[in-house]
Amino acid sequence: MSHASHALKHPPVTPPSDPAGVPSPFPEIEVAIDRQRRRGRGAQSNASGRFEAEARVTFDDGWQSLEELPPFKTTVAVDTARKVITRNDSPDIGFDRSINPYRGCEHGCVYCFARPTHAYLGLSPGLDFESRLFAKPDAPELLEKELSAPGYEPRMIAIGTNTDPYQPIEREHKIMRGILEVLERAGHPVGIVTKSALVARDIDILARMAKRNLAKVAISVTTLDPKLARTMEPRAATPPKRLEALRQLADAGIPTTVMVAPVIPALNDSEIERILDAAAHAGVREASYVLLRLPLEVRDLFREWLMANYPDRYRHVFTLIRDMRDGRDYDSQWGTRMKGTGPMAWMIGRRFEIACEKLGLNKRRSKLTTGHFARPKRANEQLDLF
Repeated sequence: MSHASHALKHPPVTPPSDPAGVPSPFPEIEVAIDRQRRRGRGAQSNASGRFEAEARVTFDDGWQSLEELPPFKTTVAVDTARKVITRNDSPDIGFDRSINPYRGCEHGCVYCFARPTHAYLGLSPGLDFESRLFAKPDAPELLEKELSAPGYEPRMIAIGTNTDPYQPIEREHKIMRGILEVLERAGHPVGIVTKSALVARDIDILARMAKRNLAKVAISVTTLDPKLARTMEPRAATPPKRLEALRQLADAGIPTTVMVAPVIPALNDSEIERILDAAAHAGVREASYVLLRLPLEVRDLFREWLMANYPDRYRHVFTLIRDMRDGRDYDSQWGTRMKGTGPMAWMIGRRFEIACEKLGLNKRRSKLTTGHFARPKRANEQLDLF
């Protein structure tokens, strides 16, 4: 009898501190999935989440059965959420509520800080995160219900802060468009973050909302190098398509922001000025950046990817990361987690500021308004006579 996986209690997986001479990021257990099975994906492995009692790793018991395993395919299940607006009280971000139409993200960006959230579903933050997706088809209806609550007070809703609302499955499900239709009718402000050119599909709604100061869009441009983009963000829009989407949004009068995010030292930090210049020529007037974040499982997934694709840069990249994270791979401290600390972090920030100043970016920040908000009428609510 041939086995494709083996369950272990607390497997002895130890991330390396020094990659020199190490053929695999995890020398004690081989966790990497065969390249053909994960073709077009970002993560190298599919290790169990941190809450699981068992870990499953692929191994060959001598029957060469690994070749019979099917490739990872994208599946979409229904997420039956009762509410769609998520609240937060983080002091270092500019919003207190957000919406995520999908769980998991097919873009497969290896650095995605949202990957650990899949562990709450009993799934892997690795390949499961980018192949086993969950959609909230009733999100527009739930949103309208929440906006109609008597005690609801409007403030900007952020969308795309966890997983991308315009990932490929949005073409079929159109949940994001339904959400925008609800927000437009209610006169509710929204800020969108994406790295997909699909956002241009909804320019008709966004342009109407922008005329009333109800919408703004930020697109993340991580690199202009097509090879690096394909390797690091395998199913996201190409850099030229993102720049074209920024141009279309700006031409339509929609406030646009280019996000150089994440900035990865010794990998894409040299492109900061070029990315900002390309975005400015596309009509963008605002810009921001975020330093690479490696919380929880993301650290090991990024290590695997770096060793598989850029082994010669591994030691240098992590040395610089630790220099900007107070000697650690990640520091979750509010106020510094987005920008880092130390000389290297200061230099990146200063380069960004100088480039923005030269290009005329961030001279004026777009502000959204709640002055147009009109609470949707509930299904059983009597209309006013006057």
